[in-house]
Amino acid sequence: MLRINAVRLMLIVIIGSVLPQLAIAQQQITLKDALTFALQNNTKVRNARLDIEGGKYKVQEVRAQALPQISGNVGLTYNPIIGQLVANIGGATQSFKLGQNWNSTAGVQLSQQLFNQQVFTGLQAARSSEEYYALTSQLTEEQIIELVANNYYQVLVNRQQLNVIDTNIKNVKIVEKIVGTQYKNGLARKIDVDRISVNLTNLNTQREQVINAITQLENQLKFSMGMAVATPISLPPTELTEVTTLPVFTDSIDLANRTEVKLLNNQDKLLSLQRKAYVAEYYPSLSLTGNYTYSSQSNSFDFLNSNASAIGFGSSAIGLTLRVPIFNGFLTRSKIRQADVDIKKARESRRETNNALNLAYENAKIQLRNNLNTIKSQRKNADLAQEIYRSTQNNYNNGLASLTDLLDTENALTSAQNSYTQALLNYKIAEIQLIKSNGNIKSLVQ
Repeated sequence: MLRINAVRLMLIVIIGSVLPQLAIAQQQITLKDALTFALQNNTKVRNARLDIEGGKYKVQEVRAQALPQISGNVGLTYNPIIGQLVANIGGATQSFKLGQNWNSTAGVQLSQQLFNQQVFTGLQAARSSEEYYALTSQLTEEQIIELVANNYYQVLVNRQQLNVIDTNIKNVKIVEKIVGTQYKNGLARKIDVDRISVNLTNLNTQREQVINAITQLENQLKFSMGMAVATPISLPPTELTEVTTLPVFTDSIDLANRTEVKLLNNQDKLLSLQRKAYVAEYYPSLSLTGNYTYSSQSNSFDFLNSNASAIGFGSSAIGLTLRVPIFNGFLTRSKIRQADVDIKKARESRRETNNALNLAYENAKIQLRNNLNTIKSQRKNADLAQEIYRSTQNNYNNGLASLTDLLDTENALTSAQNSYTQALLNYKIAEIQLIKSNGNIKSLVQ
């Protein structure tokens, strides 16, 4: 009885551990699922969001320079030999000891910037830096969406090619059976049997290569998603569907909607503020200072008037400090001129970026038109190749076509089907580029 219960317990444990794995293996990941997962788990995306958080602390760091600065100090000094002051009093030279053997102090200091253009400009730059990190994070998300979508469709295409090979293997096995029967009956030659065997071996080899390619592409997809490579995934084949019409094209695109352009605008602002900060080095600065110190002196050990013989007293001061720069060897002028060069370089980069974005949009339109034409022609070509193969197979069964004709049509059918599938992939990739050019790449997640 105990043994039966132990067996049942083992079965429960085994089933409990297997069922979750089966559930994971059967789970299908759509393109939207893959993109959503990537935006939550991709390392680059997560680091970009951490940069936003770090940018907030950077603003606080710069803001701290404009807030009051308070510091405290405590000191204890022992003077084994006390210095003396020599003075002539009433025609007689006399000496006086300066202090006691033990001196102790405690104080607090306060400083506040009243006017410092560099600090105020730094505050503006810090706020712009916070915006910069937000735009960088958004750009990173768009790049990851593009990468994951491309990897996703590549997996689907290779799976489609695997289906084509499996269908061809099934057809060749039917022919192999027929030729084998004919050979036994003396109606076919040994070379025909060998040719079928070679063709079948080649197809099986191709199948293994495609399976390995699918595994590698799936691993690349999971890596780009931020998913553990060991996690089993399954993609629905319906994601790669036939395309019949083109999307609506416009003559031009609104570049202001692109994250790259927004990032350039922010960089221009930062460069302008950097130049402004250099110019601010010419400005005077005004600060308020204040301090209070309590001192205690005694001829024996003492810390802040801790014994009866100690003498304690306090002192304080409040002041204004005006700093006026006069000449620093043209250092500030050199910094300003360097900033001017950086601003000019940024203008050149903007011109090139705008041209590159327009180029990407125009190329995407051209590629979509070409790929749609290719899809239509390859679809017709694949249908025609399928029809020719069926006709040739029927003629071969009736002795009206040779085995060479049958194998040639089978290879032509495989090539046509793979070309059609590849045309679908090229279209999808170009479609992603078009969506990205319009600044709507995140619509793939919606």
